[in-house]
Amino acid sequence: MAAALGGLGLLHGRFRLAAAAAATSSALGARPPLRGGAAAAAAALPSVGRSFGSEAKEEEELRVRYLDEEYKGIVVLGLNRSHAKNALNKNVLKMMSKAVDALKSDKKVRTVIFRSEVPGIFCAGADLKERAKMHSSEVGSFVSKARATINEMANLPVPTIAAIDGTALGGGLELALACDIRVAASSAKMGLVETKLAIIPGAGGTQRLPRTIGVSLAKELIFSARIVDGAEAKSIGLISHVVEQNEAGDAAYRRALALAREFLPQGPVAMRVAKLAINQGMEVDLVTGLAIEEACYAQTIPTKDRIEGLLAFKEKRSPHYKGE
Repeated sequence: MAAALGGLGLLHGRFRLAAAAAATSSALGARPPLRGGAAAAAAALPSVGRSFGSEAKEEEELRVRYLDEEYKGIVVLGLNRSHAKNALNKNVLKMMSKAVDALKSDKKVRTVIFRSEVPGIFCAGADLKERAKMHSSEVGSFVSKARATINEMANLPVPTIAAIDGTALGGGLELALACDIRVAASSAKMGLVETKLAIIPGAGGTQRLPRTIGVSLAKELIFSARIVDGAEAKSIGLISHVVEQNEAGDAAYRRALALAREFLPQGPVAMRVAKLAINQGMEVDLVTGLAIEEACYAQTIPTKDRIEGLLAFKEKRSPHYKGE
């Protein structure tokens, strides 16, 4: 018993350090409370920010946009490989890794939305044309890179939302599963279809899908390579919200924007350590999870934002958080 408690103490200390690291990379202050809901998200979006693209192609295969004005703090990552249905190849994975690495250390980032810039498709999975040209010795390395890149995205310290306005298969769905929240159009199609190709999901699908919808149902979907639409995905808990597609083909993206704006008024440090507490806590027993929560909560106590929150409540006004 004493040994168990000692181990718990070590875990407690480790998560204090992890939470402290998350707190020190806090973002900018929050925006005013959401006023227009989903309607406000229908406004024209600015295209301000940096982009990471392939120099070998005219189009940018991954667009990174830092939104402004009422959307300030939201960053949009957009896949843009129309000729390949946004399939993941070596170049795209490299650009994704570079973009995510920049985002995780950017204190201005509050929420990240992952979407497609190509109508009707989210991501078709791995680029099988490129895969067919690989030597068998290269395949393992490619899958490891895909897994590592998607893990990097899952470990971003801020909330992430996948906006699925089209087909998300194989690695495309694994990409969405790595996000904290998934929103999809009712017409979207989703599935882990790797067993049709005599392989298995290799970028987190066998682990994240069961944690999302339950073990038995995840096995059924993977064993059958079944594809579900937005309505069924919502019914089984694969996605959080389903919306009817609009004429522009970006209904899920607009819903994701509305959600992201709901996150903006909250304390930046609190958002980061809340995500840390949830993610780490889901991988351990309840007692250890509660110790993780305690360690993360402790990181919010000495912050200026906590004092500002109490003062704003007392003065009956909106708080002005600075991420400090």
